[in-house]
Amino acid sequence: MDNKKLLIISSVWVEPKSSAAGSRMLQLIHFFQVCGYEITYTSTSVRSDFAFDLTKIDVSCGQVMINCSSFDEFVTELHPDVVLFDRFMVEEQFGWRVAKCCPDALRLLDTEDLHCLRDARKEAYKKKIEFSEEMLFSDVAKREIASIFRCDLTLMISEFEMELLQTFFKVDEKLLFYLPILVSESTVDEFSDRLPFEERTDFVFIGNFLHEPNWNCVQVLKTEIWPILSKKLPKVNLLVYGAYPSHKVFQLDNPKERFFIKGRAENAIEVIENAKVLLAPIRFGAGIKGKLLEAMLYGTPSVTTSIGAEGMNGNLPWNGFIEDTNEGFIEKAVSLYSDQTVWNQAQQNGFEIIKKRFSEDDFLNELKASIDFLISNLKLHRQQNFIGAMLQHHTLQSTHYMSKWIEAKNKNTV
Repeated sequence: MDNKKLLIISSVWVEPKSSAAGSRMLQLIHFFQVCGYEITYTSTSVRSDFAFDLTKIDVSCGQVMINCSSFDEFVTELHPDVVLFDRFMVEEQFGWRVAKCCPDALRLLDTEDLHCLRDARKEAYKKKIEFSEEMLFSDVAKREIASIFRCDLTLMISEFEMELLQTFFKVDEKLLFYLPILVSESTVDEFSDRLPFEERTDFVFIGNFLHEPNWNCVQVLKTEIWPILSKKLPKVNLLVYGAYPSHKVFQLDNPKERFFIKGRAENAIEVIENAKVLLAPIRFGAGIKGKLLEAMLYGTPSVTTSIGAEGMNGNLPWNGFIEDTNEGFIEKAVSLYSDQTVWNQAQQNGFEIIKKRFSEDDFLNELKASIDFLISNLKLHRQQNFIGAMLQHHTLQSTHYMSKWIEAKNKNTV
């Protein structure tokens, strides 16, 4: 019997050293390979210098074009059993083509995080008003939730967002699967080897600067947190790392203030583990934060906000402190940096969160069973999702002709 085929469609190439999203995609690829799938990874973008070479792990790669019928020929010939859309915008562009050319293929969506939630929180923050669920009633939400309904199963990275989809947007739980960023058992075994309190120095922040919440986080650290915190700990530095720093990011570098913009981290493990405390005063965003999960993995306590910690620790104590006011944030950062007893307990809290909430053994067998069940019962599953079928019908009709018009227009302008 031939191996099953998985087609992944993304707007980006996999960069595990640049973002948590890249690490998650590698985990998904490994999962499907273990399940016996032949994998083809495609992207609408040109590969960057930092892209992971997927061909080294036996993944076929290619570029696909938006609004081009060449994709129809490609996907028809490939004839995948499963298609994974990386974020809802990709499903909007290619979902209807997959449905038309490969109607029997299982359609999966990986949201990474709920974009409508992130955008609504950003709007509230910039307008200096309190976030409310009514702000979720946006055009982005209508597009994103429609995409979720059109797919057979959506992978959700946050329990908070799972609950929001079911209660506020009335999405059937059968269409959702909770799958956080996962940690292997071998990584858990390394906890005892992490650097101790006395061998660490300085504060650290790390995050991809293409992600707006990260850029805002650094601005908050620079203007609101560090001016006060640095005076309380006058011999301590704040080191800021992240992929794709722009000129405006580097302009914040100030050695006299002990505020250092370091740019891309060649070794994120080393950078985080050598630091005593990770600071992440996250003001808006969604999903779960890769930087905070990595801090737990490498034994580095953190101070963050409610949005930063959302969906990560459940009922377990945080690996440091959760503070939403600048005063509380600064006070707890000083305590965590200075008190070895507090620091040691925070480190152990992080290890417990990883073991009890992010172990891959708790999720992957169930995910395989869910996918196998859906493949075997796809017709019935879709019959029970009338809203999805309705949205798919209208999308196929409207997007089909719009795409044909764009394709013809592009040919005439060449």
